[in-house]
Amino acid sequence: MMDMKWIRQSKEAQEELQRVADQKGIALSVEELLELDDKRRALLLSVEELRQQRNALSEEISLLMRQGSREAAEQTKQQVKTINERLSVQEAQFREVEAMYQELLLLIPNIVSPDTPVGASDQDNVEVRRVGAPPVFDFDYKDHVTLGELHGMIDIPRGVKTAGTRSYYLTGMGALLHRAVQQLAIDMLVEKGFTLMDVPLTVRTEAMRNTAFFPLGQDQAFRIAEEDKWLVGTSEVPLVSYYSGEIVDVSQPIRLAAASMCFRSEVGSGGRDVYGLYRVHQFAKVEQVVLCEANAETSERLLQEITANAEELLGKLELPYRVVAVCTGDMSQKTYKQYDIETWMPSRGAYGETHSSSNLLDFQARRSNIRYRDAEGKLRHCHTLNNTAVASPRILIPLLENHQLADGSIRIPKALQPYMNGLERIEAPAGFGLEE
Repeated sequence: MMDMKWIRQSKEAQEELQRVADQKGIALSVEELLELDDKRRALLLSVEELRQQRNALSEEISLLMRQGSREAAEQTKQQVKTINERLSVQEAQFREVEAMYQELLLLIPNIVSPDTPVGASDQDNVEVRRVGAPPVFDFDYKDHVTLGELHGMIDIPRGVKTAGTRSYYLTGMGALLHRAVQQLAIDMLVEKGFTLMDVPLTVRTEAMRNTAFFPLGQDQAFRIAEEDKWLVGTSEVPLVSYYSGEIVDVSQPIRLAAASMCFRSEVGSGGRDVYGLYRVHQFAKVEQVVLCEANAETSERLLQEITANAEELLGKLELPYRVVAVCTGDMSQKTYKQYDIETWMPSRGAYGETHSSSNLLDFQARRSNIRYRDAEGKLRHCHTLNNTAVASPRILIPLLENHQLADGSIRIPKALQPYMNGLERIEAPAGFGLEE
């Protein structure tokens, strides 16, 4: 949420917000918002004046009654009745305008950083750096689904039978790898000073709205029938909401981490990335969330820090990747600056997104009302940041595909071996390759 005082007083701010809304594909008219704001302020002033008149006349009626002036009191009562009728109409008008205003207010986007590329979609994201080289196979390599089936690690048909499309089972080594990459990420973040939390996976509408996942992302969430509860698509929501409505101490940045299941409906992605484990309804993430002072240099430094954490994990997993600066058209409403990390996936012949890293400035904290006292004791809204340390099972795609060997086995990166009971590779099943 942006500061309406800043928007009202600055023509440049109005033009910038309209431009960003257009770039992010948000159907918002800043001019209409300002008109509604003017109208609600005028109605509120009128309502308050009528209430003051009514209160003054009510006191006058009491005085007249004590003085025995019943006729004058009755006349004054008629004036109060007339005012109440006008007040009822104007209060109804104010409620209607206020509701429309609040609806538009929730659509205002965050501004974007000066170095954010302008573009319409992920095709316009700009590569920042590339780390590691994609493997060159001298054999017919297999995709993650084939490898998963071969090693008894992934069972998509039974997942679909049980839970419908975009569902799966991870079995045996698949389940162990799934948990191993999460624990590796957790241990890495805890060592770096992050506080690990186990968080609610169902949250109220208010939490989704306050963290700016609603209203625009509401079609991506699963609602619990007949309750004001939603399944979270990321632990960012409960992590940020932990401090909603509070005054916090950010003399040192607050670093939080959570490993949780996540759920997304993936509405609108039909026919896109539907093969295998890339885009599924249920997955697990280790999330980083940071709260800090409202200082652009501080939050930029922290954005680089949490992005580096994700890159460090990919280094431990020995996977080639690239970092891209996300363009305006591929950004969410709440984001000021964003990097995506894309990991090489041989079966796609391309890099696929595995991590996202964002700086939100004070946009999220304003909606969640998270504040701190600055050096002068003034209350200010924090800056918030978030990053995916690892998301699984999507990370299993490059992990299995990049580390497969000609004999059908799969190499386990050294950093992951302690979490796999010291196992160095997943051996191919007996008889592998005989049919070839």
